[in-house]
Formats: sequence, structure tokens, C-alpha cells
Amino acid sequence: LVYLHLFLMGINATLTYDTLRFGEFEDFPETSDPVWILGKEFNALTEKEDIFSDVTSRLWLTYRKNFPPIGGTGPTSDTGWGCMLRCGQMILGEALICRHLGRDWRWVRGQPQKEEYISILNAFLDKKDSYYSLHQIAQMGVGEGKSIGQWYGPNTVAQVLKKLAVFDSWSRLAVHVAMDNTVVIEEIKRLCMPWLDYGGGACADPQGGMSEPNGCLEGACALAEEETALWKPLVLLIPLRLGLSDINEAYIETLKQCFQLPQSLGVIGGKPNSAHYFIGYVGEELIYLDPHTTQPAVEPGEDGQVPDDTYHCQHPPCRMHICQIDPSIAVGFFCRTEDDFDDWCARVRKVCLPMFELADRQPSHFSCSVDVLNLAPDFFDSDRLERFFDSEDEEFEILSL
Repeated sequence: LVYLHLFLMGINATLTYDTLRFGEFEDFPETSDPVWILGKEFNALTEKEDIFSDVTSRLWLTYRKNFPPIGGTGPTSDTGWGCMLRCGQMILGEALICRHLGRDWRWVRGQPQKEEYISILNAFLDKKDSYYSLHQIAQMGVGEGKSIGQWYGPNTVAQVLKKLAVFDSWSRLAVHVAMDNTVVIEEIKRLCMPWLDYGGGACADPQGGMSEPNGCLEGACALAEEETALWKPLVLLIPLRLGLSDINEAYIETLKQCFQLPQSLGVIGGKPNSAHYFIGYVGEELIYLDPHTTQPAVEPGEDGQVPDDTYHCQHPPCRMHICQIDPSIAVGFFCRTEDDFDDWCARVRKVCLPMFELADRQPSHFSCSVDVLNLAPDFFDSDRLERFFDSEDEEFEILSL
């Protein structure tokens, strides 16, 4: 039935074991609970078509096969190892859509393609000269200690995307990876407005002094309208570990709140060695796009158009109970302007998200704000330790409430 459904949609795809196991296409629930998709709220009883249209409009990056060998002699398919790389592509793809087309843009099958949309798709084609291709991510990952074909974690893919964005002069993104569970406002303002002299963390006063409106960096440096164009659109990625082998239930509501923020880019994570791109939630279930489908590599047509049906998920979105998510995640946000970033800061402080700290300036040290748990073996049984260290080999701070 699954194959028949895909055939009728015109999708030439080969389903993997993971897709058959986790991605059987259940009907979306008839519920009065609000549905949140990347900062947008929907009613499942009256807006189901709008929900599907929104989900379908997100870029769906999956395993591919028969693409040019990575590095000239490497793999020609990423089946079995590229799922987190694809999730990284999807979260960045959402940022590019917001950057060039707007959050309210919708994809309609067969509709003429906008030039900006074609440029975005070209950035993810599976070839070495695309900005954010699997080839570029895999080869850049070597510098992060990951050999080609090795599974990535959320932190590694975030660091790689940060490095690749430097070469994307068209999008002109500022990608910031906030480590140590801390988002430092001063660092981000300096990154997005490198021309601005912070001189101690505030704007230079025309009289020669330093001014700091509102007592902090938010809202500081009010710019003339023509100057705001000098803000580089921000992609903020925050790698976190919300527990040991399982997510700490204390963070569940907080994680949900991330999807309610209008700046939300979603979350990359999943299960150990099986990554997903989470874009929202309904009730106690997370809504996600699953990369575990192998499709043929795509080449642009002679007219420059990109066959794009396989870049949009056209079945009801997959769902997973929030308690099943692996605690290693990276949360993403997009701030097109400085006002967007200031608004994000205000919202984060209002809801008091305990997953990470928002600081005006770089703290002198983090030990006062983050309590690192002792991972001595006698505190946990050997099975839990083995799963913890096998599921993610990157450096994360373990959060405590």
C-alpha cells in the first residue's frame, strides 16, 4: 500500500527499512489541541489542508543515490549514514526559504518556479559545486573529525553549516552556533553587524560616551531605516543535550515552546543514529520530516528548472511521541532583522526557557550557570552508559534544572 501510494503521487522512491518501520503514513489526528508548525498555529479540525500545505512547502531532503562520487572516488549514495546531514540541509533550507521567499511562501505542485526558489534548490543538489550539497557537508566534516560516510551528530552538522555559509554570498547569512548552552547577545550583534563598533558592548555615543538603552543590548543601537539593511540575517543553532539516554521530562514543555516562537527553524535530532527534522508538535507528539527514503539524484533540466516533486513530502507528516526523542538535539532560529532578534530575545526571556541561558555578554565562566553532571560509571548501569556514549560522541553540557 505504501508503494502504491507513492506511485500514485508520482514519486519514484525506494523506501528503506527505517521508513517502513517509522514512517507509515497515519492520518493526522482529529483533535482540538493546537497544531504548531514553525511558529504558526493551526486548528486540526478546521485547517487540516492548511497544515498539509505548510508541511509540504518545507524542503524535504532525503537519502539520494547515483550522484557523482564524493571527492571523486567516494560514495555515490548516502543511504544508511547521511540522515543527519540531510536534516542539517533541511533546517538550513528552511532558513533560506524564510530569507528569500518568506515564511508564508507555499509550494504548489506544477506551479511555475520562482527564480529564488530555483536558486535555493540548486544550493542543495548532490554535486560538489552546490553551496550546501551533501558533497560539501561531507568533505567539510572531515575538518571536524568526521570521515566521509561517518554518522554525524547535531553539533557537528551545525558547525559544518556555519563554515559553509561563509561562501554563500547570495544569501549573506550569519550562522552562529551557541555553545555551552549560552546565547551571548553581544557576540551575535557583532556577528550580524560587523561594521558596528561595540567598544565595550554598547553603541558609541555621539558625545564620545557610551550609551546602553533599556539597560541591556536588546534594542540598543537603534539604526536609521537605511542602516538596518546592514544586518546580516541570522541563523542561530543551539546544540543541547536534554538528559542522558532519554530526554528529561522537565524539558518537554520547554521544547514545545521553541516551536511556538515565530523565529523557529525547528529542531534536528531523532533517535540514536537515526536523525529527523522536527518542525512542530500536536499534543504530546512531535511532527517531523523523515530523511530515510532513498531517491535518485536530481539534475536540472535544459531550461534550468529543477524537477522538484521529490523535494516536498506529499503524504501526511510523520509523528513521534516527544518522550522518544534522543536528548542530543540542535534547536534553530532565524532572525531576518535586528528587530526580529530583539523580539526573539524578549520572547525567550518572557517564557524563561530553561534549556539555555541568554546573556548580554560573555560570562567569565559557565560553572555558575551550568551544573555538569558527574558521569562516573557507578552512577549508571553499563547499558545506559553504552547507549549514551554510542549515540553521540560530541561534546555537550548536560543540563540540570
